[in-house]
Amino acid sequence: MEKVSLITGCSSGIGFETAITLGREGYFTYATMRDMTKAGKLEKIVNDEDLPIKVLELNVDDEDSVDKAITKILEEKGRIDTLVNNAGWGMWGTVEDVSIEEFKQQFETNFFSIIRIIQKVSPIMRKQKSGNIVNVSSVAGRIGFPVSPAYISSKFALEGLSECLRFELGQFGINVIIIEPGVIKTNFFDSMKMAKKSNSNSVYNEITSKVVSGVKMMAEMGTDPKEVANIIIKSINEQNPLPRYIVGNDAMMFLEAKKMKTDIEFENYIKKELYGE
Repeated sequence: MEKVSLITGCSSGIGFETAITLGREGYFTYATMRDMTKAGKLEKIVNDEDLPIKVLELNVDDEDSVDKAITKILEEKGRIDTLVNNAGWGMWGTVEDVSIEEFKQQFETNFFSIIRIIQKVSPIMRKQKSGNIVNVSSVAGRIGFPVSPAYISSKFALEGLSECLRFELGQFGINVIIIEPGVIKTNFFDSMKMAKKSNSNSVYNEITSKVVSGVKMMAEMGTDPKEVANIIIKSINEQNPLPRYIVGNDAMMFLEAKKMKTDIEFENYIKKELYGE
């Protein structure tokens, strides 16, 4: 039986590479994105390689857009075997500098949109008595550090949601898998938004500059997004996938350090790694 996958956020980075990888593995893949003007690069590869991939418009923040996309998939294929919740973005700014409205915007895409899609896809998978829900989290879903609390909080929330879902959906044959990449070599950090109050007048300007520079430097040597795509494929092809998959040497290093050190030791370690203190 043909396996059908739905991936969000496929215009670039992890979503882009995952769509191509799934297509090459024979999955009929709906590669979705909010802005269809960014579909050209993916569509060229699909046409050149004759891959079973269909690019579809889906704005995860818009319920009507989500309904329309899922309805179309069911009309065409009648099933969804794998859902990869990948769409997301990040924001720079300390807790004081990020407004409540900006926190809400961050959570709308990185957390509430995932709930929105799962609530629509999980009944389909329950009827099938099978399925994989892959939530692309981050090493930042298990480690806090300064200047991106909105993004990090949304990923911590996603980790908790995913653990709950494993209990609730596992009984119906649905796997819930968390992917935890470290710093990935994409345009993610370049496209991160800056909180409106994060400017030269902010008392946090110095630490913000240090952290942003440090993370962008790490991104230059980051993990290739293809490695994340390969881990996603590996996880959904396993009969009994693990709850979590860590991707990237840096992610493994950070999580191992957190396990081995006291909280204070780990805070000092993060300061040194991020901005040399």
